[in-house]
Amino acid sequence: MTPKKIRALFERLAAADPEPTTELEYGTPFQLLVAVILSAQATDKGVNLATRALFRDAPTPQAMAALGEAGLAGYLKTIGLYPTKARNVAAMARLLVERHEGQVPRDRAALEALPGVGRKTANVILNTVFGEPVIAVDTHIFRLANRTGLAPGKDVRAVEEKLTRAVPPEFRRHAHHWLILHGRYVCKARKPECWRCVIRDLCQFPDKVPGPDV
Repeated sequence: MTPKKIRALFERLAAADPEPTTELEYGTPFQLLVAVILSAQATDKGVNLATRALFRDAPTPQAMAALGEAGLAGYLKTIGLYPTKARNVAAMARLLVERHEGQVPRDRAALEALPGVGRKTANVILNTVFGEPVIAVDTHIFRLANRTGLAPGKDVRAVEEKLTRAVPPEFRRHAHHWLILHGRYVCKARKPECWRCVIRDLCQFPDKVPGPDV
């Protein structure tokens, strides 16, 4: 996709949703970090259902560390891979208290040193909490970047690097959320809803899906 088309793509996404944000529910940076860890291979809706009670009863790193792995597991049983996630969140909360006075660090290396936190999760926190113009590539963004020709790559890191180079600077702050929401609700995996896509004419996908009435 040419730079001119990429700019047009983000201009349209920005016009449709000027202030996009995550659909995960949270009240503090720590709670968002927990929610993002839990969202791996789970839906945001499912995570929100579980974290409402968890954040009510254990809103801080100190309280969550006190719950421990077994206590956390009771709140997370509806989420896939919950035993591993409970273990990671308990350890993460404990380390936040021990190493960072209970505060979520802004440093990438410090974030990725926490249990359950990889590059994608760190990028979400750096972007959503601290406003850094980084792009977290999940399955939706990976699919959309390859399908549309926006930033094709064989793995998520390659796509992230291409997006970082391709997205105009003024759009990088919100690029992650525009792309993930478009991939989640329009450019769907099995049947993209091309007939209502605002970037349809810019997209290089050869097998565009016609509308339901066609």
